[in-house]
Amino acid sequence: MANENKRLLAVDILRGITIAGMLLVNNPGSWGHLYKPLAHAEWIGLSPTDLVFPFFMFVMGVSMFFSLRKYNFKPSGSLMLKICRRTLVLFLIGWLVQWFGLFLRSFYNPDISFFHDMFANLRILGVFQRLALVYFFGSLVVVFFKQKLIPWIIPIILIVYAIILGVGSGYDFTLDNILSRVDLSILGEDHMYHEEAYGIRLALDPEGLLSTLPCIAHVLIGFMIGKCLVDVHDNRDRIVEIAVWGSVMLLVGWLLQYGVPCCKKAWTSSYVLITCGMASCVLAMLVYCIDLKGHKRWCRFFQSFGINPLFCYLAGTLLAIIFGTISLGTNIDGDKISIHSLIYDFWKTLTTTPEAASCLYAITFVLIVWCLGYALYRKKIYIKI
Repeated sequence: MANENKRLLAVDILRGITIAGMLLVNNPGSWGHLYKPLAHAEWIGLSPTDLVFPFFMFVMGVSMFFSLRKYNFKPSGSLMLKICRRTLVLFLIGWLVQWFGLFLRSFYNPDISFFHDMFANLRILGVFQRLALVYFFGSLVVVFFKQKLIPWIIPIILIVYAIILGVGSGYDFTLDNILSRVDLSILGEDHMYHEEAYGIRLALDPEGLLSTLPCIAHVLIGFMIGKCLVDVHDNRDRIVEIAVWGSVMLLVGWLLQYGVPCCKKAWTSSYVLITCGMASCVLAMLVYCIDLKGHKRWCRFFQSFGINPLFCYLAGTLLAIIFGTISLGTNIDGDKISIHSLIYDFWKTLTTTPEAASCLYAITFVLIVWCLGYALYRKKIYIKI
């Protein structure tokens, strides 16, 4: 029998696996020679890489239950201050990462004007900004609506979003796509990410404004799974209930994709259900393996990421900029030598294909970030963002 106040290790491990996955897919040796499983689906479809961000958002929802439970899910001055402060911090981190990269590039390239481009070409939205918005609106739903209404709010959001995409060419990779039109009219082309598919590149931001709507449903599903972890005290019953709900979502999402295509870059409703279903099933397996059977030794690697997830992801993002930007000199061809190129070139000498070297570079990068996370883990330092 598990104590309901005891934190399940499986949640930390799923979070850690997700962070390791995010670092792995975001840092290949070469974007031109991606190892196929580490590439996103071009537009419609689902690849292993398309699972990492939604899994993290799902776990964010699970953690939200434990976090807001301390406030009894009731709005208060201290709680609203916490929600607003964390939202602002996440937004600022997203912008500061961009400015850090721009500063380093301008330092090595006089043609880049830091003080001009820091606002003129600032991408307003991104991964951290999406997390900020989803955390903010998801928290507001939780504290201002009764929990028994949340299972109704989730399908309403997904149905409304599916209709919006259906009538607004949202499943087409064109500038007629309503996702692109909304962002272009509100954010402007210079402040958006330009997505590439089918050999063309468009101002279509995968972390745009409108596509944040289903992400709120996404994190609310995670919240309800977190509620299940607390309300159901026995681990065996937890496993069954979470696995059943996960299987139901997976089946419904799989069937739904025949009318509502599964697309990560548009964060479609079928994508939400499929990925939340898969995340729930994986969580059920982890609870079984770790918290019920006690097989914990294998998961220590991921625990280092799981206890400081956003810090590890932020550290990895900054290291990637440093590795790719800081110049260590030039080679005989006059090309810049960076830490990134040194490691990648090393692996190219030991492999037969650039794709394999690209994958090995990504694994090496994850291990480097893990060393930072493990140092914090050993010293029991927890950095909350």
